[in-house]
Amino acid sequence: MLPSAIAAKIDGAHAKDRALLVKLSQDIHANPELRWEEHKAAAWIAELLESRGFAVDRAFAGMATALRARAGKTGGPRIAILAEYDALPEIGHACGHNLIAAAGVGAFLAAATVASEAGGEVVLFGTPAEEGGGGKIKLIEAGAFEGIDAAMMFHPFDRDILAHPALASYWYAFTFRGKPAHAAAAPHAGRSALTACLDTLRLIDGQRVHMRDGVRVHGVVKDGGQAVNIIPERAACEVNVRATSGEELDRVRLIVERCARAAAMASDVEVEIEVRQGYREMVNNMAMVRAFGAHARALGRTPNETDATAGAGSTDMGDVSHVVPSIHPWLGIVDRGQSQIHEHAFARAAVSERGHSTCADAARALARTAIELMVDTELLARVRDEHRASLARRR
Repeated sequence: MLPSAIAAKIDGAHAKDRALLVKLSQDIHANPELRWEEHKAAAWIAELLESRGFAVDRAFAGMATALRARAGKTGGPRIAILAEYDALPEIGHACGHNLIAAAGVGAFLAAATVASEAGGEVVLFGTPAEEGGGGKIKLIEAGAFEGIDAAMMFHPFDRDILAHPALASYWYAFTFRGKPAHAAAAPHAGRSALTACLDTLRLIDGQRVHMRDGVRVHGVVKDGGQAVNIIPERAACEVNVRATSGEELDRVRLIVERCARAAAMASDVEVEIEVRQGYREMVNNMAMVRAFGAHARALGRTPNETDATAGAGSTDMGDVSHVVPSIHPWLGIVDRGQSQIHEHAFARAAVSERGHSTCADAARALARTAIELMVDTELLARVRDEHRASLARRR
């Protein structure tokens, strides 16, 4: 349990920084940057931390827009707080990463004021390219999480959920190459790459009856041909595959690949298959989840532990959760059903007063949870034991 005096210090420290954190969130929101291009956001975060006397490792782990800052004492528990700040094409911060960044920075600053007293170290990771780039995966590969005891972040949503699933995912790019011909004078002489491309998507739709609950497969045509009066000699589509577990993801991936090859065979065209690694499913550490939930409730929120009516997406925080005990709670910035992530209305909510209020709650609850893990040895032991058991069940 976290002593009330330490919780009060955390809340007081955050209150002093709230105006700066709101400005940081607003600046990031007004200047949306796509994955790997978050130069302004990363610089603003680094400058804020440096102005407070913290050393910042810029361009951390070989990524120009990643960063790391640390506070506290070595030798004790090391707790990581993660910040995201990339935006989406066309709709900007419709996933609320500006709030995630401000909450992460705010949690770090507040926890830093008591980390030494708590006997541990708080680490802030600025993690680029969550939207399809996997910056956290690169941090894992660089060894950034070695020696880290737990990791946490929050995500805005349309309700408060403490332990929501995130789906394992994979991306495919299918490129079909056939033979051109005049579409009116000699259609029999051509082999249509577009027909194979469209048949791939149709075949995938026909296989959905064989997919387990929670599987998501969706695709778009990226290249439909060169001219309407020519049998298309080249066409391409992109398909994203998601599932609740890595095992089911692997099974569905084989179905999708078979659909593409069957479509190519039917049209007598060639198919090139490119695969981009996606993200792993989220392993929510329930001991940490419940600690965070208690702090969220103490701050006046009423989160549900789970909510089966809410849809799930994918995040590279899932990969982190397979390496260290992790949580990824969701906190509402709009009313239930009012708007969803990746919508224009959600982007507007991400810079609203309610959005900033939720961000403040998240920052304080994250900071409290991080420090509680440092001072409560029994809680940290339960967190570690649960993580080991969860991974053992997945082997």
